[in-house]
Amino acid sequence: MNRERALKVVLVFVGLLFSALIYPLTMFFSSEAALAMMLSLYVTLGIFLLIAARNPSANRSLIAFTAWSSFAHAAVMGVQAFRNIVSRGELGGVAVLVIVGVALLALAPAKESVGRTSTAVA
Repeated sequence: MNRERALKVVLVFVGLLFSALIYPLTMFFSSEAALAMMLSLYVTLGIFLLIAARNPSANRSLIAFTAWSSFAHAAVMGVQAFRNIVSRGELGGVAVLVIVGVALLALAPAKESVGRTSTAVA
């Protein structure tokens, strides 16, 4: 399987995973307002990842945002778990987010060459 095909598979998988958070979003809508707001962002991101799977090279910044925001979320959750702000069970979510970030960065499309970009601008 080539790199672009693997990236498309990962984008669809993560997009479906994030979009599936619509169910917990509806469950926590009234009882956990902050969690519901965060989940709404992930559901939206999931939909855009599904769209990005059609043409990953045209959506490089969205892929990078997803990877780096996954790392940021994992870092915050990890610190909170170790400081007993949230339960240690959240470390499973930390692992998932780190795997998502690593997979997306490892498979991300290459940057366009500078010569090609500067020619278009000139």
